[in-house]
Amino acid sequence: MLQFVIPGFGTLEIEHLVLDYNGTLACDGVLIEGVRERLERLAQDLHIHVVTADTFGKARAELAGISCQLEVLPVSSQDQAKRAYVQRLDGERVVAIGNGRNDRLMLWSSALGIAVTQREGAAAGTLVAADVVVPTITDALDLLTHPLRLVATLRS
Repeated sequence: MLQFVIPGFGTLEIEHLVLDYNGTLACDGVLIEGVRERLERLAQDLHIHVVTADTFGKARAELAGISCQLEVLPVSSQDQAKRAYVQRLDGERVVAIGNGRNDRLMLWSSALGIAVTQREGAAAGTLVAADVVVPTITDALDLLTHPLRLVATLRS
């Protein structure tokens, strides 16, 4: 578990990290450089979940060896499926990271929603649903291991 005390935002007690795959952890189905190491480090404190339609069919192979739960979703109603997944975990104990339109409800339902822009860009609705927006997934994951960055961004 990770705990963050953010003045004016609240205390977050996080047990789960829920991530989109394509556009967030991967580009064209291949993990982005630096992601594997960061996920392995975070897996020591959090349960990691990857929810994806696996557009390129590479997620299972790319995530091999990382302690995480992979959930491949059907193509239809992914936004609803991702939100339901977060709610089953108790959204108040979840950090969610994504970029696509189908990630907006997942971010909105989480205690902390982080949007990444990266090469694919990010859907406007997802940016609005996020608590924090960062340019890369490595920046997003580093927020969790450097909590004063979150405090500086979210405090009131």
